[in-house]
Amino acid sequence: MKLNEIADNPGSSPSRMRVGRGIGSGKGKTCGRGVKGQKARTGVAIKGFEGGQMPLHRRLPKRGFHNPFTIHYNEVNLGRIQAAVDAGKLDPAVPVTNESLIAAGVCTKPREGVKILGKGALTARLSFAVAAASKSAVAAIEAAGGSIDLLRVQTGVAEAEA
Repeated sequence: MKLNEIADNPGSSPSRMRVGRGIGSGKGKTCGRGVKGQKARTGVAIKGFEGGQMPLHRRLPKRGFHNPFTIHYNEVNLGRIQAAVDAGKLDPAVPVTNESLIAAGVCTKPREGVKILGKGALTARLSFAVAAASKSAVAAIEAAGGSIDLLRVQTGVAEAEA
């Protein structure tokens, strides 16, 4: 078998329908679109219209809630930061911030700050200036001899300490 001998099975791909070639063809004059009106024109698709019946998206109940005050963090684990330090992408002498993590390729978008999570091991002595951190991450950073400065006060943590 050769590449130039490969072909589809006969009848597997039907030929294109040729419209507007006279009324004898069966698809002449209006080209199968009916007569006049919005749907006879090109580029019109009435999405969700069900002929006057209440459409499905209006028959189903509304669900859920969108919280406009949600804060979207870049969530980074300690193991990922340690891997960046080992690869030489993060300098241990410079504080770890949102901008330094983006420059190192650990995060892609700035979002609304960085939250450090405690998964993985941290051996490097680093100072952090981030928006938020989990309790396990703070404990691991301080155990490695580093320091952490939280830029945004967390409501749950601040209320628990008070």
